Amino acid sequence: MGIRNAPPRAGSMLESLRGLGYAPATALADLVDNSITANSSEVSIHLEWAGSDSWVRVIDDGDGMDDCTLETGMRLGAHDPRTKRSTSDLGRFGLGLKTASFSQARRLTVASRRNGGPVVCLRWDLDLINQETGVEWPLFEGPAPGSEYLLAPLEQRAHGTIVLWEKLDRIVTAGFTATDMIELADRIEAHLAMIFHRFLDGHLPKLRLVLNSRGVRPWDPYLMGHPGKALESPEYRILHTTGVTVQCHVLPHRDMLKPAEQEAAAGVGGWTQQEGFYVYRNMRLLLAGGWLGLGDGGKPWPRDEAHRLARIRLDIPNSADAEWKINVLKSTASPPVRLRSQLHRLATETRDTARRVFAHRGHITPVSGTRSSAVAEAWQVRRSAQGTSYRIARDNDLVASILDRAGPLKPDILALLRLIEETVPVQRIWLDTAEDKETPRTGFAGVPDDEVMETLSSMFEALVTYRGLTPTEALDRLSRTPPFDQHQGLIAALDKKGS
Repeated sequence: MGIRNAPPRAGSMLESLRGLGYAPATALADLVDNSITANSSEVSIHLEWAGSDSWVRVIDDGDGMDDCTLETGMRLGAHDPRTKRSTSDLGRFGLGLKTASFSQARRLTVASRRNGGPVVCLRWDLDLINQETGVEWPLFEGPAPGSEYLLAPLEQRAHGTIVLWEKLDRIVTAGFTATDMIELADRIEAHLAMIFHRFLDGHLPKLRLVLNSRGVRPWDPYLMGHPGKALESPEYRILHTTGVTVQCHVLPHRDMLKPAEQEAAAGVGGWTQQEGFYVYRNMRLLLAGGWLGLGDGGKPWPRDEAHRLARIRLDIPNSADAEWKINVLKSTASPPVRLRSQLHRLATETRDTARRVFAHRGHITPVSGTRSSAVAEAWQVRRSAQGTSYRIARDNDLVASILDRAGPLKPDILALLRLIEETVPVQRIWLDTAEDKETPRTGFAGVPDDEVMETLSSMFEALVTYRGLTPTEALDRLSRTPPFDQHQGLIAALDKKGS
C-alpha cells in the first residue's frame, strides 16, 4: 500500500482559519483564557486607533514562557485536544491564540518572560507567508521593525506575556472611524464582563480585567440574592455524570426592578436572547442563553417573551469537552443524550415558574388551587384539551359582594362579566407584547394614588361588610393581595382613615 505525504499549504490554510467566525470580543476572550491558564491576576487590553496602523495589545502578569514554550505555543495544533489537561485549563485545541488573532489581524506578535529570564519574542505575519525561500511556515524572531516600543512594558516586569495584533484588516475596514473603535471597545467590555463575570466578582476576585485603562465590572445574569426573585434554587448535581451541576433562577418581574436594574439585567442580547441555559466550563461562560435543543413533542423550545425571566446556570468540567461537543470558538454545547431528561425536567419547572411571573407578576392561582390568606384572584385560568380560557372569579370578594347586593341587576352583571371574558383581546395583547418587548401596563402602574384608593376602599368595604372580617383582618389580607401589596402606604393610610 502506497503512502503519500500531503502537508497543507501554509498560506491557504492560514487564510482559511481566519474564517472560523470569531468576532473581536470572542477573539479577545480566547486570549484572556490563555492568561487565566497562565495564572494571571490582571489582564490589560488596549485598543489604539491610528487609522490603518491601529493595534490591539493584551498584557498579563501570568507565569510567562521561555523560548521553547513560546515556540510550542505559536505552533498551530501544538497540543492534542484528546490529551488530559489540568482541571483549571481553559484551552483544548491548541489553536485559540493563533486562530483568534488571525481572525482579526494579519500580524501576530507574542513576547514573554518567565521568572526574571530574558524576554523572548516570536511573530507570525501572513503577508510574508511563502516569501521566504525554503521556509513554508516562517515564524519570525522579534517584533516587526517600528513596533518595538509596543512591547516595552514587558521590560519592567519579572514575568508575563504581551500579545500584539497589528494590520487589523478585519477590524479597520473601509469607513471605520475612531468613533467605531470606541463603540467596539464598549461591545468588547460588555462581552468580557459577561464571559468572565465569575472571575471578576467578589471582594477578592480571581481576576482583574482592564480595558483601555478602565476596570471591567462583572455582569451578574442571575441578580443573585435579589428579594424579588421567584426562584433561586439550590445547586443540583446531575446524575450519571461527574462534575456537572445546575442552579435554576427566575428573575423578578420588571415591576420589581429599578430602571437601572432592568437595563443591566437585560444583558448583551436583551431579555429574550439571554433566557435559557448558561453553560460554564471551569467558571468561564461558554454559552449565554438558549435551550440546548430541549423541547416538547420533537420541537425545540424557542426563545420567547413568556419565558424571558428563566436563566439556568450549568457547570461542566473541561474533561467533558468532547462529550458536550464544545467547539473551537467555545460558543456551542450539546448535552449528552443520557442527561437530557434531567435537564428537561429542571428546565420545564423553571420555565413554568418564569411564565407565571411574566404573565401575572408572580401571582397566579389555578382554579383547583387552594385559597390563600390573600384575596381570591380576580382572574382564573382554565386549561383543558380544548385550550386555555380566562374567567373572572365569581368568588373574588369584591365581585361576590356586588353580585350579592345586585338584586334584579344580577343577571345583567353576570352577562357583562361573560361578555368581558369572551372578548379579552388575547391576540392584540400578544402582538403588543411582542412589539413592545414588555407586558402591558397593569397593576395600577402609573396610576394616581387616589384612583388606587377608590378600588382599595371598595375591596376593604367588601371584606368587612360582606365577608365579615374585622378591619384589621381585612387590611392584613389586602396587604398580601396583588396588586395592592405594591401599595403598602395606601393601605396604612386606609387604616388611619378607618381608625
